[in-house]
Amino acid sequence: MICISSVFCLVESEGNHVDIDADEFAVAFFKESGFVRRQCVACGSHFWTQIPDRQTCGDVPCEEYTFIGNSPAGRSLSLRETRDLFLSFFESKGHKVIKPYPVVARWRDDVYLVGASIYDFQPFVTEGVIPPPANPLVVSQPCLRFTDLDNVGPTAGRHLLIFEMGGHHAFNYPEKQVYWKDETIRYHHELLTERLGVDSELVTYKEHFWSGGGNAGPDLEACVNGLEISTLVFMQYKVVDDQLSLLPIKTVDTGYGIERWAWLSQASPSCFAVIYGSILDRILSLAGATVDPKIMIENAKVSGMMNIEKTSDRVEARKKVAERLGMDWLELERLMAPVERASAVADHTKAISFLLAEGVVPSNVAAGYLTRLLIRRTYRMLRLLGIEDRLGDITEMQISHWGADFPHLIEMRDEILENLRVEEEKFKKTLERGSEMVKRVSTELKAKGQETMPRETLVQLYDSHGLVPEIVRDEAEKEGIRVDVPGNFFGMVAGKHLAATSKQEGESEKLLQQKVATFPQTATLYYKDTYQKDFEARVLGIIDDKYLVLDQTCFYSEGGGQLSDQGIIESANGPAKVVDVQRVGGVSLHFIQGPMPREGEVVKGRIDWDRRIALMRHHTGTHVVLGAARRVLGQHAWQAGAQKGVDSVRLDISHYERITDKQVAEIEKLACELIMKCVPVEASWIPREKAEQMYGFALYQGGVVPGREIRVIKISDWDVEACGGTHVKNTGEVALVKILKTERVQDGVERIIFAAGLAALKAVQDRDAILHEAGLALDAPFEKVGEYARSIAEEKDRLSKRVQDIRNQLALVESKDLLSHAAKIGKIKLATALKKVGEEEDIVALSNEVVQADPSAVLIVTLVKDSVRIFVSTGKNAIKSGVHAGKVAGELAKLVGGGGGGKEYFGQGGGTRLDNADAVIGNAKKVVRSYLKK
Repeated sequence: MICISSVFCLVESEGNHVDIDADEFAVAFFKESGFVRRQCVACGSHFWTQIPDRQTCGDVPCEEYTFIGNSPAGRSLSLRETRDLFLSFFESKGHKVIKPYPVVARWRDDVYLVGASIYDFQPFVTEGVIPPPANPLVVSQPCLRFTDLDNVGPTAGRHLLIFEMGGHHAFNYPEKQVYWKDETIRYHHELLTERLGVDSELVTYKEHFWSGGGNAGPDLEACVNGLEISTLVFMQYKVVDDQLSLLPIKTVDTGYGIERWAWLSQASPSCFAVIYGSILDRILSLAGATVDPKIMIENAKVSGMMNIEKTSDRVEARKKVAERLGMDWLELERLMAPVERASAVADHTKAISFLLAEGVVPSNVAAGYLTRLLIRRTYRMLRLLGIEDRLGDITEMQISHWGADFPHLIEMRDEILENLRVEEEKFKKTLERGSEMVKRVSTELKAKGQETMPRETLVQLYDSHGLVPEIVRDEAEKEGIRVDVPGNFFGMVAGKHLAATSKQEGESEKLLQQKVATFPQTATLYYKDTYQKDFEARVLGIIDDKYLVLDQTCFYSEGGGQLSDQGIIESANGPAKVVDVQRVGGVSLHFIQGPMPREGEVVKGRIDWDRRIALMRHHTGTHVVLGAARRVLGQHAWQAGAQKGVDSVRLDISHYERITDKQVAEIEKLACELIMKCVPVEASWIPREKAEQMYGFALYQGGVVPGREIRVIKISDWDVEACGGTHVKNTGEVALVKILKTERVQDGVERIIFAAGLAALKAVQDRDAILHEAGLALDAPFEKVGEYARSIAEEKDRLSKRVQDIRNQLALVESKDLLSHAAKIGKIKLATALKKVGEEEDIVALSNEVVQADPSAVLIVTLVKDSVRIFVSTGKNAIKSGVHAGKVAGELAKLVGGGGGGKEYFGQGGGTRLDNADAVIGNAKKVVRSYLKK
């Protein structure tokens, strides 16, 4: 094992370069072509070049972009032409072209999004679990990277959130070598120089060490005229807990920046113009943003040197351009900022389209969190451009533009736009509530003597309340609190949410794994015949005097959201209950209550069949209801979790708004229609790669499943999932589905609670019984219970309004009496009342009448029942005089052994000392006078 940190060998004094062994890339191609190994005088990295006295590595920030306005390529290509050139070249070299994978990595549980083409094949292919779809292969894979989010725009396209990575991959097994370093570099150089027409002497190959997605290896970064265009990684390590171990498979992992190759060929001042063309023009037009072409060109040449994480880098780059143009750098900033924001909007709206098209629902967790962050950052950019109302229009342009190459965008157009519309409305409501939240936080900071908002508070206001920095700054500065927004704010926030959280094993689980390591895997009879109720098995061992290990079992172990079976084990020592079954390391552990069998004995097992068949119906019912939900709500409705019990199922699905009663009825109807068709439920074990090819990644609705082969449950064309649960043979055995209720689990996730089979029948009968009781109470026929209930509800509302009218009338009369007897204290009037009957609503109504009739009034009402309640109200003028209702209530409440508080206009308090209730009124004048301004 090698520590990864020791491999990187970062040398601070030489620009954070990575030391690679001198012979690592001493390949035949470099020797034959006259390449020599040099060390960059700027960053210290070693690189390969055909110019013996070359001083720099060819990458920014060691040198500027020299290709802007002066393309080194022999041809100018669009993005689509560049993609076609790349794919066709490698196809001619014996690589099979494969379709790009989704950008949401649903086949993985360690990352949410695809960040490189190799992510498509991690971990199962790269670790030898399954074969690749072809070997060698080539793909142009859309990728998403949030790590440089705040640099998107200012660096003219060097940083993109969404981009296409051209990957040609060869998987070298010990028994079969495809190609390695020399051939990889030859392919790259031929495509770049002979097919694109770049002069070979302009190309440098910088040495580096790459790590990502759980793997690592040395790499070469290919640069031309200041622009890194490709990374050629030679992946040979697995990374676990900062340690490197050699992989049995050596993988050629290349990353060609398709957009960068097109940019290099066109030599445009902006990579965004190359990618987005008319879309970017439209955004700039809507925002009224224009910049002199000369300024754009000069700015682009040094844009690659910018790093928003370091404000000084951005300022220095701006100053350098401004000096060349003979203008003030702040004026340059004013001119370029709108263009950079418009560029970021073009990038972000494309990314939003792809994410929403793949069923991501904006939320506060996982990929949904990143999508919401992206939408809000885009909205913030549009707001600064003055066109925040055009988010939907721009996104629709993206769908139309990219739909030819990625048809699923067109197919999901309506869902994308509706999802986005709902999220926009949520954000607008968040902004409306934001002012009060920032005001409260600012007040707390001032109370602590702080004049600047801490960075962690700024992050917390976004993370917990969705408030973007500019909104916070505008509101906080009104309260006298300074807010310094970090340049990399959104990247910093996104970084906290990029990695998927893997399940952490507890100490007890680790100990159990050690204890079962000596046992063979338990044969699972329930997969051979889910209807087998009885079996015989040999006792292989007993763990911790409570876990029974058998050579085979019919008892299903808990997993996939399904509870374990229960039942009986009969041995020479008598019957014992099986109350739980867990599978650890392929071994089924039966938790026994009762006499334990002897090791080596043959025992008889019998499962609780009523429990099993209920669980089977509920598990198959889950697949049926999910399929119905996706047909009613849309294809974005992915399973977010499920718990299949004996009496009911909790099915969580991603959805952007509350499920309506009408939708519930339609889901239930579709589910029952399928059940009545008695559609076969097919279970089969299929090699993972074949299953993915046949059914796509919707297989992983219930999450990623391990193993070379996966168990696939198929219900015609209704639902296909990788699933390890027990199921009935056809949907007719589910018998009935009844949705009991829906509820919101969290923003973006809806829960459907339903019952199937006899549990569904019981639920229907229970509801009938409730309706019958309601009918008896209302003296209404069964079919008219609803009508009678509505009539009574309407009568209740009418009477409530009448009671309120009477309450207001009485309050008006009493308020006049109280004010006529009120005591004058300076500029205010103090009215008091001691009551032993009445309700809080009566006192609130009275308080409103008093302070509305006389803004100088203060009303104190003491209500004495089982305890003493104190109510204090203050008019506008009384508040100006210094009287704070909440503080007065708190002071007076001390007299009756309690406490209180509230707002300046209304406060409450109370206590249990009934004998001192009179003291509240007796001390009211003194307490109120103490708050008057001198």
